[in-house]
Order: sequence, then C-alpha cells, then structure tokens
Amino acid sequence: MIHKPIQFKNVRLSFPHKVCFENFSAQVQYGSRIAIMGRNGSGKSTLLKMIQGLIEPTEGTVKLSEDAVFGYVPQVIEDFDVLSGGQRLNKALTQALALDPNVLLLDEPTNHLDVGNRNSLMRMLRQFPNTLIIVSHDAELLRTCVNILWHVDNGKVHVFSGDYDDYRREATQKRASMEHELARLDRQKKETHQSLMKEQERAKKRKIYGEKKYDGDKLALRSAQGKGQITTHKNKKRIADDKNAILEQLSDLRLPEIIRPKFSLSAAETGGRTLVSVREGSVGYERAILTDISLSIAGSERIAIAGDNGSGKSTLVKAILGDEAVTKSGHWHTPKPDDMGYLDQHYGTLDLGKTVLETIRDLTSTWSHAEIRLHLNDFLFRKNEEVNALVSTLSGGEKARLSLAQIAARTPRLLILDEITNNLDLETREHVIQVLKSYPGAMIVISHDEDFLRAIEIHCFYEVKDKKLLG
Repeated sequence: MIHKPIQFKNVRLSFPHKVCFENFSAQVQYGSRIAIMGRNGSGKSTLLKMIQGLIEPTEGTVKLSEDAVFGYVPQVIEDFDVLSGGQRLNKALTQALALDPNVLLLDEPTNHLDVGNRNSLMRMLRQFPNTLIIVSHDAELLRTCVNILWHVDNGKVHVFSGDYDDYRREATQKRASMEHELARLDRQKKETHQSLMKEQERAKKRKIYGEKKYDGDKLALRSAQGKGQITTHKNKKRIADDKNAILEQLSDLRLPEIIRPKFSLSAAETGGRTLVSVREGSVGYERAILTDISLSIAGSERIAIAGDNGSGKSTLVKAILGDEAVTKSGHWHTPKPDDMGYLDQHYGTLDLGKTVLETIRDLTSTWSHAEIRLHLNDFLFRKNEEVNALVSTLSGGEKARLSLAQIAARTPRLLILDEITNNLDLETREHVIQVLKSYPGAMIVISHDEDFLRAIEIHCFYEVKDKKLLG
C-alpha cells in the first residue's frame, strides 16, 4: 500500500547540552531509499524515531502519513538474550516484516553480522519494494541499497540525492574547496585585524595633530575631533562587520580533523623475523573448535580472518594472545605478551576509572607531562577538560581514539583487531583507518568489512570454515 509523503518542516532537535540539528525541511516520498549518516550522538537514531512519531522535535513539525505502516528494528535488540547477533537481527526483522510495512526503518542493521547473514540482509533490502530508511555507516550497504543520503553534520542535515560513491567524491572535492576557502578567510581575517590596528593608529595620529593644530581653540578642536570620531567609528564599524562576516563563514566550515600518529616503534625495528608460527594446531575449550591450524606471520605482514559467527575466529586470536581459558595443542610460537596489542569494539584495554591523561601516563613512565599532552594532542585530545575526563564519560569515538593512542604510545609488534568497526561513525572510522595505515607492525584483523580491509591495506585473507583455517 502506497503512503502519502512524510513531511519535515523547520525541524530542530536539541538537548540541554547541545544542538543536534536545526532548520531541517524534507519529504519522504513513497519508495524512497534513504540512509541517515553522521557522528555518534548526532541524533540519527532520534531522527529515525521522529519519522514514526515516537519522538517530537524540539521545534518545527513532522507531518506523518496516516496510511504509513512502520516496521522498525532498533540498533540494540535486547529481547532475545540467548541468540547471536545475526539471529537476533533475523528474528526482529521477521517480526517487523510480519506487519507488512510500507516504511521499513533499520538502525545499524549490519553490526555483528557474519558474511552469510550480511549477504542475506543486503539481498532482502535490495528487493524491498517500499520505503526504506536506514541509519548506517556501512559503506557496502550505503553503496548498494540506498539512493538518498541524509548526513547529520555540524548542526545541519545535508540531503544528497545520488549514490554513496558520488557523495564521497563530492565530499572530497568539497573538502579541498573548504580548505582553500579557510586559507582565504584566514588571510582576510589577518588583513582585517591589521586594518583595525592601522585605523586605531590613524585615529591616534589625528588626535595628536588636532591638538597641535587647534592649540588653545577648544571649540574648533572639539568640532574637528567630532568629525574625526565619526569617520573613525564608521571605519571601525565597517571593519568589525567584515570581521564578523568572516567569523560567521568560518563557523559554518567544519573540516573533519586528521590524525597523524607517531609510533614508539619504527618500521625498521619490526624486522622480518617470524612473529607467529602455528603447525598442526588446534584450539577450543572442552573440545576442539578448530583443528589442523597452519599459520605464519612475519615482520609487518597483515592478514584478515573471516568466518561465520561462532566459527572460532575469536578463539584463535585468544589462543595467540595466550588466554589460559583456551586449550590448544600442536606447535605454537607467539610473541611475548608485551609485544602484542589487542583492540576490540568494546575497548577492553581501557580502565573506566582512569582519566584520559592517566591512561597514557601509566604506559609511558619516562615521558614528561608536556610529552603526554603532545601525544594526546595528536589524537585530538587537546583541551584540559578533554585530557582530564574520565574514560567512563567518553563517547565511543573518543574511546576508539584513546585506544589507538595507547597503541601508538607503546607500539606492539603484533596488533590484533576484533570487529573494531562495529558502532563507529564515519568520522571515527576514518580516524581508525588513518592510524592503522601508518602502523608499522604485523596485524591480524577479524572483520567482515571489505571496504575497511582494503583501506588499511590488507592483502592476505583467511577464512574459518568447517573447523578449518583456510588460506
């Protein structure tokens, strides 16, 4: 059944501590295929609820369609505790589709899905005939399942009609243009400041000249000063107006910041020696999950491991990390614990009771306070309130950046990453990619995200299937 348009008019979403977006006007026509993108905490999930009338905007109106039937799958599905992530999504999606919706709304649906479930979901979404609205940062989903993008950024919802790759190309061009404009405005800002200084100097000279010229003639002096002050005020107002216009333009231009990390370990120091060697290996708990494991990693090699949920990927990396809960047999050579780093989507290396500063200080006992601040600055922790914040108060993106700062501060020879792109917004994802591309050591990555793997230059792939590690 076709639904009438859902209309947004001058919509604002704000909370006591921030404005997510404002002045948003748009229509959701029947058959639209929309993706909502943006940073964590930008209001994407709330916008999804607004479309259904579950939440009212702070200002403006959302006119719902009385003939819209909504099927909704939230990001965190808590109803089915005993099921895996893929099983939970499938069950929730089946319940939503049972309503025969003409508007299907999904919040980060590909998180935690293995390759099989992910491919099934993509096929279903491509074939869904009605209106589809998805909150997602998944590049493949954005590329293949939608044709309208709503990007929540810098207090606005930017609407783009076209595919994701076109959007990325336009965003790259826009960034280059913005960098040029920022440089121009910065020069203009300095010129305006110099003009103001010159005007003040001219006013000072006019005052001194007038006092000398009209020495003793107070009436003539006051008249001349009055005219001079009018001229000075006009000039100052013009300069101030120019300055305010420049500052307003600068405030509208927010470039995503780039991380350029410095590692405590150089590429030369990683060497070419073998870090991991497994022959005739098996891993499991009460019984073997994987058998006949053959694996070798040396120097700065990077490998990816894929496989279904529950197939044994995480058990394998736990065995490499030396987890005593895992039973292993065969011939194993692995690095010392201090030469390995582990990073997962839950940021388990972080102590929630410490501050950002303490997190790095505890790893770098020989560093001065200034060196620690400089290191944190590289990872975008700059203000006093940012470096003194408790880890427990950080957003997901901030925790990701701090975990990467840990790795850079005391760089392991082998870095193991377990599904770290789950729940990352696009900006944080870019930060993770920037750091990992520069990482000098060897890497084992568990991920189903092919775009991410390409971006961090993974060229060697393994798959866990039928209790075997296939290369």
